[in-house]
Amino acid sequence: MAKEEILECSFCGRKKAETDLLIAGMDAHICDKCIEQAHGIVTEEISDVKSSKLSKDLMLKKPLEIKEFLDQYIIGQVETKRAMAVAVYNHYKRLLQKETDDEVEIEKSNIILVGETGTGKTLVARTIAKMLNVPFSIVDATVLTQAGYVGEDVESILSRLLQAADYDVEKAEKGIVFIDEIDKIARKGDNPSITRDVSGEGVQQALLKLLEGSVVNVPPKGGRKHPEQKFIEINTKDILFIAGGAFSGIDRTISKRLNRQAVGFGASLEGNKIDEENLLQYITPLDLKSFGLIPEIIGRLPVLSYMNPLDAETLRAILTEPKNSIIKQYTKLFLMDEVAFTIEEGALNYIVNKAIEYKLGARGLRSLCEAIFTDAMFELPSSNDKEFNVNKEYAEAKLTNTTLKKLRAAS
Repeated sequence: MAKEEILECSFCGRKKAETDLLIAGMDAHICDKCIEQAHGIVTEEISDVKSSKLSKDLMLKKPLEIKEFLDQYIIGQVETKRAMAVAVYNHYKRLLQKETDDEVEIEKSNIILVGETGTGKTLVARTIAKMLNVPFSIVDATVLTQAGYVGEDVESILSRLLQAADYDVEKAEKGIVFIDEIDKIARKGDNPSITRDVSGEGVQQALLKLLEGSVVNVPPKGGRKHPEQKFIEINTKDILFIAGGAFSGIDRTISKRLNRQAVGFGASLEGNKIDEENLLQYITPLDLKSFGLIPEIIGRLPVLSYMNPLDAETLRAILTEPKNSIIKQYTKLFLMDEVAFTIEEGALNYIVNKAIEYKLGARGLRSLCEAIFTDAMFELPSSNDKEFNVNKEYAEAKLTNTTLKKLRAAS
């Protein structure tokens, strides 16, 4: 009579009777205990590989170094740069932490920036993404609608981030999303809506799951016009969201809260002077709630900062001082055609004064320069002139009243 074969685990040697489950392979067996142990090892190894890959790709610097990098590209806005540096550092430091059983779970530091148009909200977010070497996308909140309505669903925000990451899901899940014009989806009045608000409160509600952190099914092509396309799952818990908006008129809310009148009489105490030219510096989450953002979305944007209005001195510095300043860009453009470009102080001050007069902001500086230099950029590449000097008289001649009116209408 043939001897009965005794089955045992090829890894730990346990007999079949000593295991709950023994899986047979071609020439070996493995028990349930060894499977559990192997699964733990594989999970830990994959986690370490992902962490080391993130550490390698992510160029994380200390808050002071982040601010110094921002100083190269952005003039002024010291308080915002400090707040952004700390929030970004804490966010990505949280991603690089080693997971342990007793680890305190650190929540995200999503950011909301309040400031007038052209003060640099988008530039701050874009510059930080450039420094960190992470995917970055910008979305306009005004095009977003509730699911089922004509327009873009909130999931389209992640579609753009996925595209910026070349469809690398792991890379996209560590990216930065800038939601512009967040103030345009504020509900009208402080009372909850009793009907569906296609462009306001409903969109805020839809944004909640993205900001807090959840697994979202994202259409890779954006929208839902391709029902046959396969959805991609993206976990938003490690995506940093930065929201920005002008919040036009919120200064009246701040003034009212500070017991001051926007127009009329009202004297502050001598020891508690208030800067009426820049009331945004006193903004609080309560002001955002009064403006029309729902409390839930304010709670998911815990870091609140503001952008100072641009004065003449700041605009003058923006023209020439940053690493990629407007004048440096034009100097390089002319140099490519072997033309030595110079601009006099009087012309620079004239450009700044017109930007302030027509309330064009920092964006308007580029438009004004373009209007002044266009003729030269058209003619000089085909001429023998190798020098181009711009003085105040030349700038005044190129900036006619008609041109300025067009620029103001376009701003």
